Amino acid sequence: MLLGVDVGGTFTDAVLASGGRVLTAKAPTTPSDQSLGVMAAIEAVLAAAGARTRDVELFAHGMTVATNALLESRGARTVLVATEGFTDVVELGRQARADLYRLCEANPAPLVAPELRVAAPERTGPDGVLRSLEDPAALAVEVAALKPEAVAVVLLHAYAHPEHERAIAQAIAERLPGVHVSLSHQVVGTFREFERAATTEVDAALSPLLARYLRRLLERAGESGLPEPRIMQSSGGLASAQLAASHASFTVLSGPAGGAAAAALIARDSGHGDLVCFDMGGTSCDVCVIEDATVRETTGREVGGRPLALPMVDIHTVGAGGGSVAWRDSGGALRAGPRSAGADPGPASYGRGGTEPTVTDANLLLGRLDDGGGLAGGVALDREAARSAIQALARELGLEAIACAEGIVRVADAEMVRALRVMTVQQGIDPRRFALLAFGGAGPLHAAAIAEELGMRTILCPRASGVLSALGLAAAPRRASEQLSVLLSGDALSTQALTRVREALARSARDTLGDPRAGVEHAYDVRYRGQAHELTVRDLPGSGLEALRDAFEDLHAERYGYRYAGAQIELVAVRATASIAGPAIDLAAAADATPWTRSRREVVFDGTVHDAQILRGEPPPGERVDGPAICELPEATLAVAPGWSGAVDRAGTIVLERGE
Repeated sequence: MLLGVDVGGTFTDAVLASGGRVLTAKAPTTPSDQSLGVMAAIEAVLAAAGARTRDVELFAHGMTVATNALLESRGARTVLVATEGFTDVVELGRQARADLYRLCEANPAPLVAPELRVAAPERTGPDGVLRSLEDPAALAVEVAALKPEAVAVVLLHAYAHPEHERAIAQAIAERLPGVHVSLSHQVVGTFREFERAATTEVDAALSPLLARYLRRLLERAGESGLPEPRIMQSSGGLASAQLAASHASFTVLSGPAGGAAAAALIARDSGHGDLVCFDMGGTSCDVCVIEDATVRETTGREVGGRPLALPMVDIHTVGAGGGSVAWRDSGGALRAGPRSAGADPGPASYGRGGTEPTVTDANLLLGRLDDGGGLAGGVALDREAARSAIQALARELGLEAIACAEGIVRVADAEMVRALRVMTVQQGIDPRRFALLAFGGAGPLHAAAIAEELGMRTILCPRASGVLSALGLAAAPRRASEQLSVLLSGDALSTQALTRVREALARSARDTLGDPRAGVEHAYDVRYRGQAHELTVRDLPGSGLEALRDAFEDLHAERYGYRYAGAQIELVAVRATASIAGPAIDLAAAADATPWTRSRREVVFDGTVHDAQILRGEPPPGERVDGPAICELPEATLAVAPGWSGAVDRAGTIVLERGE
């Protein structure tokens, strides 16, 4: 039995793959202690399967503990130890404005306050030590006086010469046993001081929080007889709970990475290898791109305005979810999000004390959700409560309630379209040649409008779309990555040097994963000598320098339209990823299907009331779906707008096409 559990802002999802069946369950997320919601979801899915905890072979977990703490700038009391003269590198950053035209917009403040920054009297250069670290014990005394819960150590050029960082870590461990220490050469291992320092600071500040959560989860899992959970990393692979607890920065995109893994699984199974994916839950919307059934990856991106220089799945997140609160701004415009009603109290229609209008309330008022119907997790919807909340906003805007509800949905759609354009059009990808994969509890409700806005003609809605991230966790590979800045060019860049670096990193990645038999993939950051930024080259046709040069120049020509014949190239960094394939899950082997029933009700599309067909349950393969219609799946709802139609494939995925 394979168990995947994903914690979202509103619901915690569980998927159990067992004996040719895929069973699902949801439970409300418990923000005060997410492990309570995790165990509730596990109990629900095991009860549905008639199984016991000791039957579970693999427990994979994706969570938002590190994500939420980072977005809220909340962490442990952290001391930063940096090379003398460079203690303010995170605060100085690259001196780029947070927003070009909003002069009052500010970048997030560093997680370490100025009074908690300690200068280390040492200096290394790219070629070695320039000033020795004479007394690390005295430095540890200075750190101890600040009473830290965690320490981030970031020294100049430690990616190449880590000896001083190790000496400081040893001295702190002797002086402050039990205090978490993050070393920049272990967390990042590449150059660019600002990004390395910012990432290490995040790692140190968040690791004690994540460690506390994982201790509670491990205790509860152990007491119930579950195996130790494996934690999804931002890179899209599973790691041990111990590794995740020691490096929280590796898990900032833990939940969304599970969705990306599942999207790749759908791409391989459905025959649609190129997908633009959006996962819309209760709090946020995560967007990624799948090409040739492979998740696109990046060497780092900003999360909450803070750079993370780590290998991760290339995901863009915006605050647009079913629980996003609609409001009138100071200029009189209708807005939706980024603030969310969350799990408690939730949208007004949940009947848990919420009074503000949300996207979910708007969809209910438009007939796209069932009045009185139950959402997953035992939530019953109240149409009159939704109408009351939206009516109050409508009066502020001078609109009718239905018009206001449509406006809320359109504003949320526009926010998600912007996110999709960031990941496609702004990166040279034409979304019209891709299919749109919509998942999350709320994603399929908005798929048709978003596809039309982007000129896309195909929509995929998987059977388990409401819990797809949890399904991806259960099927995810185990993975560990190591990276190193090398900055080789000219005579120093040779096939022999390339081989030495590649083999050393492969050994290190396998050691981190704990399996010498794991397969290893390499990636190379390369640029023409003199350029400021590099391109990442993967899947070399050979192992030598010429193969690297040819692959880089082909990629440069594809990305920028030209190549410099005969120019020197520079190898900036090398990454090695050791992985062990995840278990196979047959998407065609569904759970015990609930009956596929039909009824009708009034649904509003584009200002017009339609007598729409309502299809409820598990769709059997081959079943036709013609808009206007609403498909009420066990964990999600698909809105099929007029002009869209399609059928259910062998795996239970509803594939819709837009008519001429």
